Amino acid sequence: MTPGARKSALRCAQRLTDARAICPDLTVAPLDAEHDARQLRELALWSRRWCPWTALDPPDALLLDVTGAAHLSGGEAAMLDDMARRFSGLGHAARIALAPTLGAAWALSHHGRQRIVIAHSGNVAAMLAPLGVASLRLDPDMVLLLERLGLKTVGALAAVPRLPLARRFAREAVDSNPLTRLDQAMGRLEEPVAALVADPPPRIVRRLTEPVAHLPILTALIVEMAEALCCALELGQRGARAIRVDHFRVDGGTQTVAAETAQATRDPKHIVRLIAERLAGLDAGFGFDAVVMTAVRHENMAIAQSHLIDGAAEGAGLSRLIDRLSAKLGHRSVRRPAAAQSYIPERSIAWQSALSPSPAKTSSTSRQQRPIRLLDRPEEISVLYATPAGAPRRFIWRKLPHIIAKLEGPERIAPEWWRERSTARLRDYYRVEDEAGRRYWLYREGIDGDGRGGLPRWYLHGLFA
Repeated sequence: MTPGARKSALRCAQRLTDARAICPDLTVAPLDAEHDARQLRELALWSRRWCPWTALDPPDALLLDVTGAAHLSGGEAAMLDDMARRFSGLGHAARIALAPTLGAAWALSHHGRQRIVIAHSGNVAAMLAPLGVASLRLDPDMVLLLERLGLKTVGALAAVPRLPLARRFAREAVDSNPLTRLDQAMGRLEEPVAALVADPPPRIVRRLTEPVAHLPILTALIVEMAEALCCALELGQRGARAIRVDHFRVDGGTQTVAAETAQATRDPKHIVRLIAERLAGLDAGFGFDAVVMTAVRHENMAIAQSHLIDGAAEGAGLSRLIDRLSAKLGHRSVRRPAAAQSYIPERSIAWQSALSPSPAKTSSTSRQQRPIRLLDRPEEISVLYATPAGAPRRFIWRKLPHIIAKLEGPERIAPEWWRERSTARLRDYYRVEDEAGRRYWLYREGIDGDGRGGLPRWYLHGLFA
């Protein structure tokens, strides 16, 4: 409630006719609950600048677990001041409380007199004592009952012996049980809260009335779940890249089957094929009573049709082959080359899992023509040249002489000083063609008089088609 509303004697949850009778100039705007919920969620994600864990407390509060994170903002007081300043910059008047428990922080922020307050384990009880019992997050009926009993403050409620309270409110729900709420605020009872997930993964859950241990029945269930998962992915225009199926046994054990894909997919038949190949290795024990299928990694996948008659997308056949080989042989056994950040030819290509996303194109690769086949290691050759810094005329490779008929170059590649020793020498690459029409990629390592060794040495590094 704003200060102006308090001065006009307005109250929360007051009827509009009564409020207008008190304040005829009252400006009224309709409530947009959906918009407010979206904005609160965006604020919760934005608040992770102070800590990695945030949660929602509808309709108007955020929960931040800043344990071990306050020192990154210069201490607790500096962090709370920064919060107040940033929320004010967004147009929000925030009341902030830092306390050892969620209940205490909520009570001090909603019912305390100060806009910014810090409580520690030693003074939580003293700071909560003068607050009304409504600060314990009790429902209005319970608050009214406690006030009629004369227990109007948290301190008065805490002074009552525990045994009568436990007997009187034993059957009450959590938000109607004053003893439970008091214990949560004082830290005597844990209060688990689920953190806000920025982009929750699509998930299908099936709970079984009877334990299932038969593989055919389990396969049929996987088929139905895969179809439901793909429908959920299609609604969000997403495609699965990694899928996990958790099987929960009746004895408490868990069996997990996982699969990855080379590109985003929402084809249920393909997903079932990848998962079904691994179901035979499950240990069902006395049977599974619940199965959960989750797209643990997913990415954008817009709806597209590449053929006039509906068919597989371009490249889908290769992608599915990679998926099946990886499922059978392991993702480390199926690899593909990928560009790397290096000017040195043998370092510009690296091997990665075929299921890994394709890296962004690098600008380090030269635009010069490169040979189709690059030797694993450059092989030293004997070269005849007019001058040490001149072009080659004749070379011997693997005991066979080659007379150079045509030549292009040189293309100079300097050593990468940030990863090599100071004695590394530059390279001058030549594309040469011998009298038989065979083309080779040669380079001279170093130049005469560079102070990094003796005479230049020649190597053959690749073969053209």
